[in-house]
Amino acid sequence: MAAVGGEEVKLLGAWPSPFVMRPRIALNLKGVGYEFLEEVFGVKSELLLKSNPVYKKIPVLIHAGKPICESMIIVQYIDEVWAAKGSAILPADPYDRALHRFWAVYIDDKWFPSLSGISRAQTEEAKAEAVEQVFAGLKLLEEAFEKCSKGKGFFGGDTIGYLDIALGCYLGWLKVTEKMTGIKFLDEEKTPLLVGWGERFCADDAVKGVMPETNKLMEFFKVLQAKFKAASAK
Repeated sequence: MAAVGGEEVKLLGAWPSPFVMRPRIALNLKGVGYEFLEEVFGVKSELLLKSNPVYKKIPVLIHAGKPICESMIIVQYIDEVWAAKGSAILPADPYDRALHRFWAVYIDDKWFPSLSGISRAQTEEAKAEAVEQVFAGLKLLEEAFEKCSKGKGFFGGDTIGYLDIALGCYLGWLKVTEKMTGIKFLDEEKTPLLVGWGERFCADDAVKGVMPETNKLMEFFKVLQAKFKAASAK
């Protein structure tokens, strides 16, 4: 079991989940060792139900026997508990910190639902609308990157930060959607800053080991989709 300063660190999650990737990247950035407890999709372990009785969802970080839930809350917790290790994940400036949190909420509440809505669309009209919303969101995030990065390589500046983690965890699923639809969402003409950012993010040592391969993620999605169709047909 991984322990830091004599305190065990465990993470309940599953490799395809973008939400689980967030604390994994944060722990890697801080150089914190941890035990990864893989959950099976569709099956909730007793430890998960005990650790997150409210939402009953992954990820859950267990530090010194205490559970912390919700991906971006976990990221913030990691940044605060291991503040002396590695670079800061959240900006020090209160305004910058608020700005990063604002865009992180936008990504989860508005942008990602549009992306996932493409595969769930029942009609071509609904699909086209979701695609348009994804492009509109990426345009806004291109502008946000220009403002937040202040001319540097990441939303967080010189290193991966809070907003990088919030958006970067979805890059695998964005690539899967691109392969499924034949649509290039991150385009060098429309969003050149995000294209460069995405390449740097995926190449970072904190990310490389936890970013799923596109083909592997696509196969997982196909299996999951088949299960949902079979269940709805009953």
